[in-house]
Parts: sequence; C-alpha cells; structure tokens
Amino acid sequence: MTDTAGGYSRRGFVATAGAMAGWATLGRPVGSLRRVLAAGDPRPGRTVLFQGDSITDCGRDRDITAANSSAALGTGYPLLIAASLLAAHPDRQLRFFNRGVSGNTVPDLDARWQADTLDLAPDVLSILIGVNDYWHTLGGGYHGTVDDYAAGFAALLARTRKALPDTRFVVLEPFVLRTGVVKESWFPEFDRRRAAARQVADDAKVLFLPLQKMFDDLSRKAPPVYWSLDGVHPTAAGHAAIADLWTRKVKI
Repeated sequence: MTDTAGGYSRRGFVATAGAMAGWATLGRPVGSLRRVLAAGDPRPGRTVLFQGDSITDCGRDRDITAANSSAALGTGYPLLIAASLLAAHPDRQLRFFNRGVSGNTVPDLDARWQADTLDLAPDVLSILIGVNDYWHTLGGGYHGTVDDYAAGFAALLARTRKALPDTRFVVLEPFVLRTGVVKESWFPEFDRRRAAARQVADDAKVLFLPLQKMFDDLSRKAPPVYWSLDGVHPTAAGHAAIADLWTRKVKI
C-alpha cells in the first residue's frame, strides 16, 4: 500500500518478502530494517493488533472478540486506522483487533500477554504504553521505576519475537501535553519514560513513532487543550493525528 492507498508492484513485494525472511534472528542494521518496514506487506489476510492503555482502549466493548467490529475497536485511533484501511482495501481481508485496557502499565500487559496478544498471532503489533508507568507512581499505589519500565517493555518484545518471529512491531511513543492534569512537576521524569521507549524500540530494531514531537508541533498550531482536554487522553482531533501518522508510516 502507498501513502494514498495506491497500488504495490509485484516486484516490490517479492523484494520485501525476501528481505524480511528470518529478520528476527539475523540482527540486521536498523536502517535496513526500517526500509523494509516502509515497503510494507500487501499479502491478503493480515492481522493488526493494537495494544496499550486507555488511550488505545478508548471505550471499546470487551465482550466483542470478532475482528473489525467498530464497537470492539473503541472510539479512538484504532478505529480510525482500521476504518480507513478497510475502506481502502476491501479485497485484502484485513483483520483489526484492539486489546488496550484502561489504566494498564507494562506489568499489566505482561500479565495478559498470552491471551490478548500471542494467542491472536498478529502480523502487525502496535503498542502504546508508558503514561501510567509514570502517572500511577504519583498516587503511591505503583512504584515502578524507569528501569522497570524499560526492562519490562523489552522483555515483552523479546517474548513476542520468540513466539511469533514474523510479527512486525510498531512502538508508539508515550506522550503528554502540558494541560489538565499534566503539571511541570511531571518533568523531566516523564521524559525518561519517553526516552526509554525509544531505546527499547531501537534495541529491538523496530519501527518507532515519535508522538511527543508530533503533538509538540501541533500545539504550535492550536493550544494543547485542543488535542487533549486533560493532557493525557486525546480529543477527536488528537486521535485523528495519531491515526494519520500511523497510516503514513506503517505500511500494511
């Protein structure tokens, strides 16, 4: 798929498929891997899974387990991404699932990873996690450090790669906007989670989407509250911005 839902040449597909074969075990350079990720994979029947916390959950109906259900995808960026790609490619048999759970930290993901990720065997796994790994420490009920976050996140990727060596990963940067509940006291500690997420993605040689920079840039066009009322959870405009970046950078 191209950025504008155009075609994909058979020659390009053959080259990409050959380049990606066995990538997880060969340890190729990051730059080469990202060129492969940019090329995409146009085979039919691709399964895409969105994982994370409330930003991904976004009110999804957890009683619906079928793919491509609008209720099961929630009202945020997973629904926008799925709707756009399903409409553009009705012949591709694409399958989209959302398994985000509000309030989750990395340890919470780890506890449900088998049923909510590995058992679904996604071809593309998109993960946005990290704001609660800092936010929950403010109330005293959670004591995870930035090192705990980084180690746990890296272990999740390694666990998934071992079980599903052909799965492509997309790590979305945890972000906040300076409004609502987000105070100056959040910094620089929250930024350490952001840096850790990037390092985990770089070490695993997977695609990283810099959401903080995106929202910082957007906040020069409209105030932060336009993109997130409380500084953590995106507005409709914020979710649309995430979906736009995702569909431009992640080729399905």
